[in-house]
Order: sequence, then structure tokens, then C-alpha cells
Amino acid sequence: MENYLIGIGRRLRECRKSYGLTQEDVADMLGISLNHYGNIERGISKLTIKNILLVYEKLNLDPTYLLTGKKEPKTSFYDLISDCPKDKIFDLEQIVRYASNLYRTEKK
Repeated sequence: MENYLIGIGRRLRECRKSYGLTQEDVADMLGISLNHYGNIERGISKLTIKNILLVYEKLNLDPTYLLTGKKEPKTSFYDLISDCPKDKIFDLEQIVRYASNLYRTEKK
């Protein structure tokens, strides 16, 4: 089984890169040294609870996923919309309009 610190570091690195941030950017965001942050990504050092919450707040990285690698299923409509690729927004809007029209038709 993979060392849990290595998994946390890997997921944090993937998130950081997806935002186009450097290690220095995230270290500054968390108020820690670049060396310490680098050690977190390599699975040598641990994140504090405060920094796990900061990662969630600043990078929108779910703490459950960060710690366990397990993604919670998207259950709210807002979650589904926020994950929609930009090139599919129009299609999603059309689906919502269609569903809304169905609802209005049933109420008449």
C-alpha cells in the first residue's frame, strides 16, 4: 500500500499544476517555506489541519479526496454545473431549459 503522505503529496501536486501554480505560489498561500512545501509534495512532511483547510479554501481541493484519494459523488446540481467543461455549458443550459419546460407543462 502506498504511503499515505506520498498520496497526499501527489494529489496536492496534481491540483497545484492544474491551476498553473508553482510550489512557491502554494507555499506562500499556506504561509510555509518553499522547502517545507516541497517536502509535503514528496511525502516527507505532513500538512497541518489548518493547511488542509487552506488548501480547500484556496484551491477548492476536497479534504476527503486530498487525504484518501476517494472522490465523493457529486450530489448537488451546483456541483454538476461547476464541473461542466466550458465548451459544454451551452448544451447544459439547453437541457435545463428543456427540463424546466417539462415541469411547467406538467403543472398546467
